[in-house]
Amino acid sequence: MTFDWSYFLSLFSMPSFWEASLTVIELSGLAWLIGMVLGFLLASAKLSSSRLLSVPAGIYIWFFRSVPLLVLVVFVYNLPQLLPGTGGVLSNPFNSGLLALVVTEAAYMAEIHRGGLISVVKGQKEAGRALGVGTLGMQRLIVIPQAFRISLPTLINEYITVVKLTSLVSVISLTELLTVGQRLYAQNFLVMETLAAVGLYYVLIVSVFGWLFQRLEHYLSLDRRKPRTLTAPQLADLKASLKASAVNVRPASAPGDAPALQLQNIHKSYGDHDVLKGIDLRINAGQVVAIIGPSGSGKTSLIRTINGLETIDQGEIVLFGESFINASDTPGNPQVRRGVRHIGMVFQNFNLFPHRTILDNITLAPRYHGQARDVSEHRAFALLDKVGLLAHASKYPHQLSGGQQQRVAIARALAMDPEIMLFDEPTSALDPELVGDVLNVIQSLAREGMTLLIVTHEMEFAMSISDRVIFMENGHIQLDAAPDAIRQDVHSERVRKFMGIERAA
Repeated sequence: MTFDWSYFLSLFSMPSFWEASLTVIELSGLAWLIGMVLGFLLASAKLSSSRLLSVPAGIYIWFFRSVPLLVLVVFVYNLPQLLPGTGGVLSNPFNSGLLALVVTEAAYMAEIHRGGLISVVKGQKEAGRALGVGTLGMQRLIVIPQAFRISLPTLINEYITVVKLTSLVSVISLTELLTVGQRLYAQNFLVMETLAAVGLYYVLIVSVFGWLFQRLEHYLSLDRRKPRTLTAPQLADLKASLKASAVNVRPASAPGDAPALQLQNIHKSYGDHDVLKGIDLRINAGQVVAIIGPSGSGKTSLIRTINGLETIDQGEIVLFGESFINASDTPGNPQVRRGVRHIGMVFQNFNLFPHRTILDNITLAPRYHGQARDVSEHRAFALLDKVGLLAHASKYPHQLSGGQQQRVAIARALAMDPEIMLFDEPTSALDPELVGDVLNVIQSLAREGMTLLIVTHEMEFAMSISDRVIFMENGHIQLDAAPDAIRQDVHSERVRKFMGIERAA
């Protein structure tokens, strides 16, 4: 029996096939979009710390990934026998098929989204919290855009799967491609020719939409975006517009006011390991305090508690004479979030938002808190000029060196107009030749009267810039003294040995 080529080719001009193709596109598109949204909600619920959300979501995903789609399609179509009130909707094969596909795809897409969500590094959320961004704002501005980029290739693959799964809806007589083909070969018995045409229709749909999705993936890919440096004329015009609005930091408070920061009997532990064992610290406005000590001494934990990134087990943190953080407070506490806006944080690993340009990184928090776009952008340009990166405003973080990224992180923190700046090992992730640029920016902040707390291993820098050096060991403050006192005091031998300096004559 020979293959009937003329009949096969005639099937591509048959209106019923093209109408069925539109049905497949509509059914698969709706199932994919609705399933993607519901899947994200399920993934978020499964990742929730509340068992009231995570357990039901986990059960849903487990169950509907286990039930065959064909069984579910037939069950949903016949559901009006059990629930007569659903007959008006589910008696339509398209509606029944769509519901079955959505219920199944939501379970599969939940796991795809979960993979994307857990791939967004913890530091991104901490950077958002340090800028006072709330939970919903964090998801909308920081987490979801990054998670979607990570998940997109798998989501596209899932759409192709959905297109092919629509053929199963033929079991309830929906007029889609396979149904049209079955009716034809039941009449003329040309099975091979008809199924070959059906297959090519599916290939055509997958190819067209696969190409469109591939274009979307390329558009969203940050690696394909070319670095854009401002030209000399653009830079000159921008600098001229910034001349009248030089950016300077403001002192935390006037002399005689309450201390900028007070830590009272701060305790912090991770499980059975105590990292902070009763820390008492008072920092006045405009002081520059360097915190040094061996690894594991509690330096980073101390600075993270000050910014509300870690809860405390005991004690209180007072900001400008008002209670800021207590042992009973949670990171999302409104009082903590309000206080955090007075404190800028610069992280060891920068924690810039990779999906946003340098300009957007700096304007994100001010705009989130209600500042007008033109005002926030003008200030961002001024801050970039201050840290020597104005020409790079339109680049993305991965297009900058480590030292440049850290300077952007400083500018981002300053955009919130903080009264205290915290630096957590600001140079430890940098190559030696990049350290100087970052330290110069920090020195300029100190000269302008900003209150600074700097966790650092740059001992010469700590001694040259600081009003006080705090030496921590085993969760305690072992020494709190001025640099000159450390050089001369006979009781500072342990600190001098750690710093590698000699006692002054």
